[in-house]
Amino acid sequence: MHIAWGPFLLALLVIVVVPGPDFVLVTRNAATGARWGWLAAAGSTCGLLVHATAATLGLSALVVAVPAALLVVKVIGVAYLAWMGFQILRKAGAAATGEPVVEVPNSGRAVFLRGLLTDVLNPKVMLTFLTLLPQAMDPAADPMAQAALLSGVAVSGFAAWWLIVVPSVRWLAALLADPRRRKVFERCCGGALLAMATSIAVS
Repeated sequence: MHIAWGPFLLALLVIVVVPGPDFVLVTRNAATGARWGWLAAAGSTCGLLVHATAATLGLSALVVAVPAALLVVKVIGVAYLAWMGFQILRKAGAAATGEPVVEVPNSGRAVFLRGLLTDVLNPKVMLTFLTLLPQAMDPAADPMAQAALLSGVAVSGFAAWWLIVVPSVRWLAALLADPRRRKVFERCCGGALLAMATSIAVS
């Protein structure tokens, strides 16, 4: 089995480090507390596992082959990212009324589910698995075994990235102790999610 590891790992590295909705969610929660950052990262990683499993079983390819199904996934994903963006912007605007800007989550389950849904409902993640994996596979070998192996490596790459990102946000948490800085940060996070939702909508 001759898998094109070089190009695959290089492309994966670029995909991992380029910020996406999951990066915004993880860093925002990690800036509130490391525990929340780890929960968001765990949810995001489980979301990747869902796409990895679907790609391995061929379900993702089936969705892409049916335009109506892909459109439904896309609409739900855009709506979810836009909703999160608006929620963050609304809470950031609370400072103008004297309310606290820093929102400490009261449910680890909610943070985990947000991380999970952010990746599960992102059609770009699904398309990443469908475009990246086949290019590295050996046509003469078992496709399912290769898809499972490559998917596992991709998910592990993202998980390793979170092991770097979450601890690195500690300095950001200290910087955001100032409510004014926190407000700017929250607005940047909300705006980034809305921009990503728009990008997916028009792509």
